[in-house]
Amino acid sequence: MTEKNGPLAGIRLLEIDAIGPVPLAAMLLADMGAEIIRIARPPSVAAGDWDDVGGDILHRSRVVTYLDLKQDADRERLLALIERADGLIEGYRPGVMERLGVGPDVCLARNPRFVFGRMTGWGQSGPLALRAGHDINYLSITGALHAMGERQGTPPVPLNLVGDYGGGAMFLIFGLLSALLAAQRTGRGQVVDACITDGVASLMSLFYAWQPKGLWEDAPGSNLLDGAAPFYRCYECADGRHVAVGCLEPKFFAQMVDGLGLSDRCYDQNDREGWPAMQVEFAAAFVAKSRDEWAALFAASDACVTPVLSMEEAPRHAHNEARATFVQRHGVVQPSPAPRLSLDAGAIGEPSVASAADLIAAWS
Repeated sequence: MTEKNGPLAGIRLLEIDAIGPVPLAAMLLADMGAEIIRIARPPSVAAGDWDDVGGDILHRSRVVTYLDLKQDADRERLLALIERADGLIEGYRPGVMERLGVGPDVCLARNPRFVFGRMTGWGQSGPLALRAGHDINYLSITGALHAMGERQGTPPVPLNLVGDYGGGAMFLIFGLLSALLAAQRTGRGQVVDACITDGVASLMSLFYAWQPKGLWEDAPGSNLLDGAAPFYRCYECADGRHVAVGCLEPKFFAQMVDGLGLSDRCYDQNDREGWPAMQVEFAAAFVAKSRDEWAALFAASDACVTPVLSMEEAPRHAHNEARATFVQRHGVVQPSPAPRLSLDAGAIGEPSVASAADLIAAWS
């Protein structure tokens, strides 16, 4: 296997092929130098009912080997890799890895320092633990989905950034790295129960802190950060495209109002009774120019007004180009490794295929 560099170089992980948070977590860890083997089912036994999981990007920077864990020989090959690895991440329902004969008890018996990272929507325990679900379902029981959208409207269907990736992948990575550090210190591995509902609930901490103080109303479209505030929302422009307005601070709000040509209105920014009328006036002002005209007008100010870009436009934005936020590999535009470290930069590696025997030998 190719020697890897980066802040996580030297860490060896196994990824049991999955959808949702697991491949993103593995991609981010591999971008930072972790040596990861993705364990996938052979094409001949794969279920064939998964849609494209974004492998052109999400499977980068690591090697794949094909194992049928229902076969004794392949299961033993995985256990041989587990003996040589630091940890594993998997996204099956509770009990599946145990039924395959590679549950946490078996793995820790073979490698006491092993960290077993488990990623589910509902968690390893609780009344819903064995039920099916997806991002929108997990959000629904945390208060997060209810907090989104218009006051009298149906909750929106958000991208799976908040659940799968925010509450899922990021907490899986956090838990895995925490347990790996503990294993280095104590010599003892452990199980990481990363659960999307737990993670999203944690992401809601600010709003749960605000609610009992009367700073957050338990109704969507009623609060500072949920679209009710006329200075923290999106507006349509003359060309049908949109700008995002986020001028929370009074000095930034004043610059936005001045840019709109409304500085003679003497708005009281924090007067909630005046928010509906303020929003109408802002909407009427923004619709008078195109999105790009507003973007140019506010480009050099702190008014916190920015264009809402499409996925096609985003890689070409001057700021993203200057930071190389996106790169193109083999004709595929994709995000660069993040975050950026001053000494150990992340890097995109090529995906590759290897036999389990070769990988076991390489890790011996």
